[in-house]
Formats: sequence, structure tokens, C-alpha cells
Amino acid sequence: MNDGKPEDRIERVRRRTPAARTGPRAAAALRAPLLAAAAVATGLIAGMFFAYTFSVMPGLARVDDRTFVAAMQDINDATLESTSFMLTFGIAPLLIGAAAVVHHRLGSRAATRWILAALALYAVAFGTTMGVHLPLVEALDAAGEPGPDGLAPARADFEGPWNTAHTIRTVTGALALACLALAGTARERPRPWTPPSAGPG
Repeated sequence: MNDGKPEDRIERVRRRTPAARTGPRAAAALRAPLLAAAAVATGLIAGMFFAYTFSVMPGLARVDDRTFVAAMQDINDATLESTSFMLTFGIAPLLIGAAAVVHHRLGSRAATRWILAALALYAVAFGTTMGVHLPLVEALDAAGEPGPDGLAPARADFEGPWNTAHTIRTVTGALALACLALAGTARERPRPWTPPSAGPG
């Protein structure tokens, strides 16, 4: 009996292997938890940005220069020393990326597009933080305890640029979270998952 070409026989064997059967099941099982974890991590960061925009910074805008500089130095130190913040801030894009890969593997095109949009938006917030906010924080920290004549310049050099850049990451963080929410509500029929075909040899 002719079973066809050797490549066809190899492919039939591959389809009967446990890995071929469990691949789509594992991806399907990971889809919802990964998207939920990505949304939670992104939401925590976006919420922190939101709180700074509408509570922390407007409150500090009302205080004198010495109080502002001292308070921001303490806040920045506490933030950078926070393991919870650093872990969440760094792991969020990894979770978003992993969710995009899983949804793509399952053929969920609409959801994948929303997740990739979320990843791009989060990348803007991440880049703004590393490229703008971190240098400003380091400069303010290096100022130490300025004398009376140095307080106003230290505040001016920090407050305006920080708030402008923070508006960008607040908006992009909120939009990233919205994109993940839309990914979770995307409805489409996933394409059947097909294991990769065997190469020649």
C-alpha cells in the first residue's frame, strides 16, 4: 500500500504526536489569563499616571519651591526604590507581547491588532519615562538641597518638562488599557491551528 511521499507520512505522524494535539489547547488556555494579566499590569501603571496628573502634581503646584523640591525628591526616591512598581512597569510590556503572540497563533486577528496597538502605546509611555522623566529625576536629585536662590530654578527646570511629558504617558497609558479591553471584547472565529510542517530531510 502506497502511503504517499515521505514528507506526507512525516506530517501525518506529526499531527498524531502529543505536541501537535496539545499545542492549540495550551495556547487557548493561555489566551484569557495572559490578556487579563496584561490588562491588570497596564491598568496599575495607567492608574498611577492618572493619579499623578489629576491629584499629585496639582497638589504640589500649590506649595512653595522648597516644599516642592523636597517632596518630589522623596517621591522619586520612593518610586525608584519600589520593587512592586519597577516589576509591574517592566513586566507589563512583556505580558502584552506574550498575549499578542498567543492571539496571533490562534488566528484572532482583530484581538491581535488591538493588543499590538496597546503594545505600541505602552512603548511610548515606557520610552517617555526612560528618555524624559528619568533624566529629570536624576537632575533634581543631583541638585540636593538648593539654597534660596537655587530653589526656583531647580523647580522650573523640573516641573514644566515633567508635566508635559507626563501628559503624554498618561494619555498613552490610558489608551493602551482601552486597547486591551477592546481586545478582550473582540469577536471572531479563530482559524484552526495547524502545526508547522516538517522540513526536508
